[in-house]
Amino acid sequence: MTVASLEDPTPEAALEFIEAEMAADAMITIVGECIVDYTGRTDSFLPAGERLVVLKPDGTLLVHRMEKRTPVNWQPPGCIHQPAVEDGVLTVQSTRRDPEEVVDIEFRTVLQVSAMRLADGRELDLVGTEEDLRQRILADPTLVEDGFTPQDTERWNVAGPADIYGEDAAGRPVIVELKRRRVGPDAVSQLKRYVDEFVRDTGHEDVRGIVVAESLTENAKALADREGLEFIPLAPPEDSVTGTTATLDEFGD
Repeated sequence: MTVASLEDPTPEAALEFIEAEMAADAMITIVGECIVDYTGRTDSFLPAGERLVVLKPDGTLLVHRMEKRTPVNWQPPGCIHQPAVEDGVLTVQSTRRDPEEVVDIEFRTVLQVSAMRLADGRELDLVGTEEDLRQRILADPTLVEDGFTPQDTERWNVAGPADIYGEDAAGRPVIVELKRRRVGPDAVSQLKRYVDEFVRDTGHEDVRGIVVAESLTENAKALADREGLEFIPLAPPEDSVTGTTATLDEFGD
């Protein structure tokens, strides 16, 4: 791993560093006080606060706070990052083309900017994970139900990335949320948000939502029934190792 960093740089020094490291395909982290403005299918705004911003060479953007594992703002791979200095202030704009979504970050202060080039060298072997579960379903969609056809993975909407999107035998949209263990109401609520956003975004009224997990708690079962969501018991194989993967090309467009 190669690491370079600047402490308390001026906005101009930070910009020069970021542009040079982006050109070298490095992963860049910026720590400082910033405001974050998102425009797209919805709008959101984060007032000034100290945050960690990660710019990955594949176009991924992550904005993290001190708490929790989930970023408060993000952009998926394929986005374009454009750093600049405007009126003496460092800014970063991350743009997604389709659908059009923009995250604008304005740094009031820059405490540290770092660049890392990781000698990864191989794909990560994941044992007994949600990815194993996804690959198991992609390889055999009948595990969901007969006639189920996967069409996309990590399908993104403003509620977050849905694990698997597809259609049932009748052509109805199906959103599948994968969990590797016994889950509670949070997972059901998450799936409900995906379904509701898909309905708003596409106009489809007959969208099905399915939780695939080892098991559901009683409260989760009650919530799923109340929201009209379905549950399929399935877990990743205990000895599974992600290596050979199925692709959506196997299922057609």
